Amino acid sequence: MCEISSAEGRIKRGVEGSRGVEARMYDKIKIIAGIIIFLIIMLTPFWYNSLTGKAAYVPQLKIGTDARQCVENTSYMKSNHMDLLNKWKESVVREGMRVHKTRDGKLYVISLTGTCLNCHSSKAQFCDRCHDYAGAKPQCWDCHIVPNNAVSSRQEE
Repeated sequence: MCEISSAEGRIKRGVEGSRGVEARMYDKIKIIAGIIIFLIIMLTPFWYNSLTGKAAYVPQLKIGTDARQCVENTSYMKSNHMDLLNKWKESVVREGMRVHKTRDGKLYVISLTGTCLNCHSSKAQFCDRCHDYAGAKPQCWDCHIVPNNAVSSRQEE
């Protein structure tokens, strides 16, 4: 009787073991299919951009003046204007320095509302569009008052 029960146990284990192998093979197909679907979904934006030659929406900024020269070159201002404004804040508040000398030797009065907003007169069409696109929440307007000619599109919080 012991021999029969041990033989039945081996048979049951063998059957269960083969089902386990089949289940693993079946799961392997699901896993591979899931990875392929995931890659297709994740790479679709890249394929779209490369096939159409277009990137996603980029905001069109309106300067609001005919001036073509900023306090620094355009590429520097696009990527580092926040550092420049922070440096200006520190130099005015802590050192009392109110003049900025550019790389080419030009002098500008350090003033967000007096210098920057002279050219970028529409905060809504220049500052807010880019900051909303980038998801940035600048703290400039925590201290500065938005001039009437530079009305903002943002709701006051």
